[in-house]
Amino acid sequence: MLTLMVGFTACGKKEQPTENKKEEHTVVSNEESEIIEDVSYEDGVTYIVLSNNEILVNEERISEEPESDVYKANDIIFYLEDQGITYGEGTAADEHSQIEADAHTVVHITKPGTYEISGTMEAGQILVDLGEDAEEDPEAVVNLILNNADITCTVAPAILFYNVYECAEITDEDDADMNVDTETAGANITIADDSKNTIYGSYVAKIYKSYELNEDGTEVVASKKLHKYDGAVYSKKSMNIYGDTGALAVTAENEGLCSDMHMTIHGGNISIRSGNDGINTSEDNVSVFAMNGGNLNIAVTGETGEGDGIDSNGWLLINGGTVKSFACATSMDAGMDADKGIFINGGIVAAGGNMGAEIAGGTQASALFMGALEAKEKYEVKDAENQLILEVSPRNACTMLVVSTETITEEGAYTLWLGNEEIAAGMPGTMEGADVGRFPGGERPERFSEGMEPPVEWGE
Repeated sequence: MLTLMVGFTACGKKEQPTENKKEEHTVVSNEESEIIEDVSYEDGVTYIVLSNNEILVNEERISEEPESDVYKANDIIFYLEDQGITYGEGTAADEHSQIEADAHTVVHITKPGTYEISGTMEAGQILVDLGEDAEEDPEAVVNLILNNADITCTVAPAILFYNVYECAEITDEDDADMNVDTETAGANITIADDSKNTIYGSYVAKIYKSYELNEDGTEVVASKKLHKYDGAVYSKKSMNIYGDTGALAVTAENEGLCSDMHMTIHGGNISIRSGNDGINTSEDNVSVFAMNGGNLNIAVTGETGEGDGIDSNGWLLINGGTVKSFACATSMDAGMDADKGIFINGGIVAAGGNMGAEIAGGTQASALFMGALEAKEKYEVKDAENQLILEVSPRNACTMLVVSTETITEEGAYTLWLGNEEIAAGMPGTMEGADVGRFPGGERPERFSEGMEPPVEWGE
């Protein structure tokens, strides 16, 4: 029986975003001061309107002075081409020219607060950097409200939280566990209600801060990292994502949403199409990814040749919401993968790949189906009475599918159907000792080359 109850130990309490008092601002357009419209702004919110020509901050042209709360510069961190082995670990595919980098505008946010982002920036980045001491300052918190924002960055992450408060008290793997509360985290994204936001982001391969060469000087044998940011949206500290009716579509050359520590999705309609992992939390044996609500749709397109749907180097918790996550169709990856275990306590889950997502525990049961499933076909999960439990349309072809809903029990018998054809019988999702690391029959079907370009859709 799955009887583990997951609790949370708070490292502080932060109120979630709420409505603030509003001020009325009169907008005029001619010598007679004819009133064109009244615009309402919330107290304590800084409004950033993106544009390819002119960026506005609270209706004023953005500053270029680094002392400002918000300023712009052409100083993006990226992986420069033709630098040799002592520069970093990037390959030719990771490199960019200085000309391409210089075309990008970086919007720097340097002070704690709430910033609403709207408008379009076709070559740029939002960079949050509150200073070197921010990690230990509980006030070093930034909330980015995405309100119909469209941001493209072809050389680095489109949004990068660089220096903010880290709420996690435990960073040592010997003391770490899954009971983490990220409410006071310094990195926060809120998807505004009824908004549609698009992010296209690249990544930065590892750049060395220091290095050593082997005896003949032909290979780096030891190095210290200066920069490495794998995701289209990247945080070096724990990160929250909030939302309700708004949508966020992320297209990533490498990984989609990434955190060096923990990440919690509380709501919103999020679609990710990524060349590698759709979501990654990367601190070995420490990080926790938690899904508490909202809709999450992930398809790994496989441009990098691999990628899990959700990959946590620590724990992965599904406490609520809907998760549809599909790994790279041509690699041995899973719809969900976690080094310290996957725990499902609620919500609706459909996760597919070519590796089984071993469910370590939780309060909600799951079922695993094995068989060659086609991309974009509509499959039905049914119980022993032939009643429909769940419809699943894989974004990518896969051979293993894990499903979980509140109606699935460990004692139940479940089957997977395509039309009138029974495809597979379900097994308990806790596959301890099961041979889940192989393609059924030992062969990889040719059909795995299909379905590798799933569309980014608004929360479907």
